[in-house]
Amino acid sequence: MGTVVVKDGSQKQMWIPETKLEAKMVEAMQRREAEGCTIKSFNSLILKFPKIDENLRKCKDIFEEFDEDSNDTIDQEELRKCFQKLGISFTEEDINDLFEACDINDDMVINFNEFIVLLCIVYLLKDDPASLHAKSRMGLPNLEATFETLVDAFVFLDKNKDGYVSKNETVQAINESGERSSGRIAMKRFEEMDWDKNGTVNFKEFLFAFTRWVGIDDDNEGIDDDKEDDEEEDED
Repeated sequence: MGTVVVKDGSQKQMWIPETKLEAKMVEAMQRREAEGCTIKSFNSLILKFPKIDENLRKCKDIFEEFDEDSNDTIDQEELRKCFQKLGISFTEEDINDLFEACDINDDMVINFNEFIVLLCIVYLLKDDPASLHAKSRMGLPNLEATFETLVDAFVFLDKNKDGYVSKNETVQAINESGERSSGRIAMKRFEEMDWDKNGTVNFKEFLFAFTRWVGIDDDNEGIDDDKEDDEEEDED
């Protein structure tokens, strides 16, 4: 994920994207942040979890359309063919970066919850009028409200509008609920989002955490196992 740069004579940190895809996500998110946020509290977001879970599971039909060999995963060639068929104008580099970014457990295929993250990133990046036809053919308009909620949730957390969410921003956002245990909850939520443990969260990391929060990740224990193994290695 992005690397940190500390400006001379200042304690202010500026996160530098490590890939072109991450840079595009940050730029797209900052454009959305300029439009404002409809979510007013983390509790109001939690209340939406059941409906979000229900709507995201409707992506299964799209997933099966992409999964040409019906093996419950999408490989890079299947993704490339379907993007071509749908008229989504990603470059070869974009497709490679997108696939690599969403293949969180590095098994060279995209499973269902990784596919949901991929779809939401595509939705964020392809918000120009020329892409509306491709979105319609993918079935995304039916999921537009859900994807907008996910974008809004990130905007709500990103208080300084720099395209990343820090630990302090997470604590601030969740503390606004006014609950006694909100500080502890905020720390737990941030740890769940900060996959690479570098102290900041981009939109992709947030999406992976969100699929777990609403229950989409229940059938993808391999990701949990991989993460636990990494944590055990870190402790060693």
